[in-house]
Amino acid sequence: MRQQPLIIVGALLLGGTALPALTQTQPAAKAAVSMASAPGQATITAAVSISARVEAIDAANRQLTLKGPNGNLNTVTAGPDVRNFDQIKVGDMVVARYVESLSLTLKKDGKELRSSTETPAAARSALGERPAGIVGKQTEVTANVIAVDAKTQIVTLKGPKQTVELKVPDAGQFKLIKVGDQIQAVYIEALALSVEPAKK
Repeated sequence: MRQQPLIIVGALLLGGTALPALTQTQPAAKAAVSMASAPGQATITAAVSISARVEAIDAANRQLTLKGPNGNLNTVTAGPDVRNFDQIKVGDMVVARYVESLSLTLKKDGKELRSSTETPAAARSALGERPAGIVGKQTEVTANVIAVDAKTQIVTLKGPKQTVELKVPDAGQFKLIKVGDQIQAVYIEALALSVEPAKK
């Protein structure tokens, strides 16, 4: 069940956001950051999309020469785990999309054990489909609030492996936190790569 958010991010990367990219004819780079909060909760998400055009292919060595958004040329090697390499053509767009998200939830008078779990996930295109794949990871940590400094608005958290200080710039959120509470943090990162056909 812990993998579900990562799978959702993967579906968005490989599915929903792929359609606008099909019309791309020029290399491009885009970035967006969004934040949301409610009492005792906060989430920040960042997404970056970079596309590069295939300028040359060395099939024997499985190498692609890519032209990036600034006109720079880079040669990359597609390892044997990249399926359907032979479908890539000069003029195709290689699109990389990276998403990371951090959610923090305050648990009043928390009773959970301090913990840290990590869930990796990966998927790649099926045989015969255009090359694509996603790798990602979800990390979930539960930490105890062991100190609260009202002057600096810094909360000290003790996790299962280390102690960290967290600056809480929102005064309203800071007032909700006290020693004995717990913070649950969920961090998700995912990278999707796809090859999209050249626009005809």
